[in-house]
Amino acid sequence: MEYIDYYKVLGIEKGAGEADIKNAYRKLARKYHPDLNPNDKEANKKFQQINEANEVLSDPEKRKKYDQYGKDWKHAEEFEKARASQGNQQDFGSFDFSGSGDGGSGDFSSFFESLFGRSGGEPRGRRGAFRGQDYNAELKLTLADAYHTHQQTFTIGGKSIRITVQAGVENGQVIKLKGHGAPGANGGPNGDLYITFVIEDQPPLKREGNDLYTTTELDLYTAVLGGEITLDTLGGKIKLKVKPETQNGSKIRLKGKGFPVYKKEGEFGDLFVTYTVKIPTNLTDKQRALFQELAAS
Repeated sequence: MEYIDYYKVLGIEKGAGEADIKNAYRKLARKYHPDLNPNDKEANKKFQQINEANEVLSDPEKRKKYDQYGKDWKHAEEFEKARASQGNQQDFGSFDFSGSGDGGSGDFSSFFESLFGRSGGEPRGRRGAFRGQDYNAELKLTLADAYHTHQQTFTIGGKSIRITVQAGVENGQVIKLKGHGAPGANGGPNGDLYITFVIEDQPPLKREGNDLYTTTELDLYTAVLGGEITLDTLGGKIKLKVKPETQNGSKIRLKGKGFPVYKKEGEFGDLFVTYTVKIPTNLTDKQRALFQELAAS
């Protein structure tokens, strides 16, 4: 099996932290996603390598094995058991399993083949079962979509999948669907499907956590004298009472009128409304005279 340097695949240093790995993966996965590169075999191959690299390097245990055993990291436990059972029958001390820039893929692979009978660590007489590739997908939603629990259907890997999206799901949130990835080999389990939600703001609404922020215009007369206005929200239209002498830029808080809290039915954040006072234009002579009278008083 050809050795693939997962660090080079993601374009990161060997000492990179979790955040660096996550950021590099997201950037590259979007660039080489099959939906953006239809019929591009090289992009598809690159996308698979990116997923494979992320699966290993984002998992501390897998990453530790990979750093020590290189391409044979999946069979590290088999090797350790074999080494323990062999005891004094074979000298294991002469092998450098940390490698020298090749992830340990040199002497170790040859030794593994001599120990188990074939390259890759599969024991003589049977073919190993391998887990299928994980899939990654993005699901784009509007704020209105994410406000309500609903079902979404999409196709990946040639299969149509229907999921229930819970109200309050957040932008960037990732969920895992076990067993919905690529089929396993030789009776191995299927991979998993990871779905990342992409939720954009819906002007004039802006979301921050479970709170929503919006602006609404007031005509000058309502701002000065007070009154009642109707405001459109994701939960429907609501009526607001405007206090007399409301200033431009004034902000009010409507408790419980914000975004639903994820998987907590009946709980909502708050809605913050900022008023912008609209100055009237195209005044009649009478209106202008009244303003002049007010200014002189």
